[in-house]
Amino acid sequence: MSYTWNYIQKNPKQTKRLLGINPEQLSQLIEQAKLLHLQHQEKIQNQKVRLIKSGGGASQKLSIEDQIVLTLIYLRHHINFQLLGLQFQVSESTANSTFNYWQSLLLRSSTSFFIRTSKKGRRRVGDNSGSFD
Repeated sequence: MSYTWNYIQKNPKQTKRLLGINPEQLSQLIEQAKLLHLQHQEKIQNQKVRLIKSGGGASQKLSIEDQIVLTLIYLRHHINFQLLGLQFQVSESTANSTFNYWQSLLLRSSTSFFIRTSKKGRRRVGDNSGSFD
């Protein structure tokens, strides 16, 4: 687990300020994201023709919670992927691919959370009540 996720767990009042959503929304988003991720992985596995037994390859460097927090931090603060990589102790390309994976998965889903672009062109995160920040 990353320092950022540990900090959010120890200081839930800072969640809104750091991520743009409250702790309850974050918990709901993480649970929904885990389900979406499992469904997506099952779909991929069902389409694969395996010659070699599954389970190989490198393990994930970030937990799902860390990946969601990384995505939300990028959307909230729009810092570059090099800095996100440093913050989460992964490479710039891992930070970039993590963000792109979760953004596309969440946008394709029918979850109550969504990512939209404001009039100024900045990405924002919120729930379907229409309230942001």
